[in-house]
Parts: sequence; structure tokens; C-alpha cells
Amino acid sequence: MALQCGIVGLPNVGKSTLFNCLSNARAQAANFPFCTIEPNVGVITVPDERLTKLVELDNPKRVVPTTIEIVDIAGLVKGASKGEGLGNKFLANIRNTNAIIHVLRCFENENITHVDGTVDPVRDKGIIDTELQLKDLETIENRIGKCQKQATAGDKIAKRQYDILCRYKEALEQGLSARTVELTAEERKVVWDLNLLTDKPVLYVCNVDEASAVKGNVHTEAVKAAIQSEHAEMLIVAASAEADIAELETYEERQMFLQDMGLEESGVSRLIKAAYRLLDLQTFFTTGADESRAWTFRRGMKAPETAGIIHTDFERGFIRAEVIKYADYVELGSERACREVGKIGIEGKEYVVEDGDIMHFLFNV
Repeated sequence: MALQCGIVGLPNVGKSTLFNCLSNARAQAANFPFCTIEPNVGVITVPDERLTKLVELDNPKRVVPTTIEIVDIAGLVKGASKGEGLGNKFLANIRNTNAIIHVLRCFENENITHVDGTVDPVRDKGIIDTELQLKDLETIENRIGKCQKQATAGDKIAKRQYDILCRYKEALEQGLSARTVELTAEERKVVWDLNLLTDKPVLYVCNVDEASAVKGNVHTEAVKAAIQSEHAEMLIVAASAEADIAELETYEERQMFLQDMGLEESGVSRLIKAAYRLLDLQTFFTTGADESRAWTFRRGMKAPETAGIIHTDFERGFIRAEVIKYADYVELGSERACREVGKIGIEGKEYVVEDGDIMHFLFNV
């Protein structure tokens, strides 16, 4: 699934450092604005302890984890919505992503220049929010006039679209993001093609110094208060420390480093998992002697659709799915043991696949 999270933020907040920790792709780093010009794309392995356990049980010849794509997008400045700096390119790149990872500078370092001179993550957040909101308002205003004419002429669909556009316009004019407008599933279908920048789900990442990696600091507390009404997730990550961790060769060395910092899990690992959730993704598994594999699917998908992720023939000729719950598989130790005690469910076309399901599909083409 080519779903992407875009990493955004003002220049010099640590976006590229964080991206380099996440990916083998390397951006050119420099302490001045616009050090990233073209978006760098990294295919990131999603850490999953469940796959590790299945590998221990089945000892397969091949292991395939699931992945997501992370995009490092050029730093933005005031006026981007009007084309300032790399504004047009920035906004076009972010429009192509499915969700936003918004990195905020929450550390003091006089050797790293801040584009506005001082460290204030709430102000920085406001700058980007405003630019995205202004661009969305432009999109709404371009659409609303045409839609109003069609609605006045008696077009019922246009009337529904116009009503929703007005709700968006009202929110944006108040300095609120489009995601704060609550729409039903049916209403979203009516305006699906708007692709508003501020309607994308967002994860705030507070980039702190190593000493603040566990409990945060005054800056992270300010961000936490500022996003309270957004129902958005916030993570605290020390990107410079994560870069040091990434240089260590062995798992044991990395774990010792984390323990010394007082962390149970790296910030990068937590970030990848949060990005996966942000994209509304879940995982099902196939496992055996040949291969243990994690497969990505969208939450709420039914069995035939998930079968189609493996191969289109599986969906086209779907007959049924054999499903083992992860907990049962781990407890009993194998597919054979699960089969012997009746722990394999036989599911049809209406079965909604659950996160962690171990699947076997029967099909006929």
C-alpha cells in the first residue's frame, strides 16, 4: 500500500535528522533554511513484536515485515500559501501525502539557528497551521461559488456540497483546521475530492534534547496544552540521541543506550508505530515453514479485500478464509495444534479482518 506520512516543520527543527534515523535514505543536512529541497522518500520497516514471536515459533526460511513510506518535505516559512520560499512546492508535496508528522523544535541550542530567532514551538505550530489553513481557504473559496450556482439551480448533490463547504469555510476563517469539522461518512463522500491540507490526520513530534527525552520540558508542556482540543497524538523524541542510537551496530548496544536514557523503546520505533496508526493501518499475518509475513490493510476491510492484498486472484475467486487469533497461535504454538483443538475460524465474505489475525485464504479462479 503506497500510503505516505509527510514530515513537516519549519527549517532547522530536526526533520531531516529524524528522517535519517527512520530511513536508509540520507538527506543533505545543513544548519540553514531550505536544506531539503526535493522530498526524500524512505520505505520504513514497522517494528512488530508479534512477527518476531511468529518467527520464533515457525523458524521460517523468509521473514517479511510490513512497511510504510515516510516523506521528508522542505521546510516552510511565513507566506508559503502565497508562494514564499519553497511554499508552492511544499504545499504540493504535502497534498500528496495521507497524513502529517509535524515536528516541533523543543530544544535550546545556540549553534543551530532558528528561522525566527527564538525557540517557541507553539508559535512555530501556528505558523504552519496558518499557512495550511490559508491554502485550504483558497481551495474552498474557489469551489464554493460554482457549487452555490448549481445548488441554486436545484442540484441536490451541489446543495449538500455547498452546506459542507460553508462549514469548512467558517472553521478556517476562525483559524481552525478542517479536521475540526465533524462530518459523517456520507458527508465525507460528497467532498472526498477536496483533499484539504488541514483535514489530514496529524501527529505532533516534539524534538527535545537528550535530558528531556523521558519527561519532556517546558516546551513540550506548552505544545501539549496547545493541541488539547485537536484530539491529536503527541510524541517526545530526542532526534540527536536517536541518531547516535542508529549508529550502534548491535541490538544489545542500542538497548543499553536506551536503558541509560531511561527509555524502554526508542523514539524512532514509537514514531513508526504511531505513524502506522495515524494512517489507520492494521496488520494481518501469514506464517509457516516457508515464510512468516506481515501484511498491511486498512482498518475495517473485509476478508476478500485483504485477500486481494496478497494477490488479485485471491479476491476475485474468494471462497472463505481460515482465521487463527494471534493469542491462540502463540499459546498453542502451531497451526496444527490450533486445528486439533478447533481454534481455526471459518469466515466468509462479510468477515471484518481484525488486527493480528493469522489468515489462510481459499479461492478458486
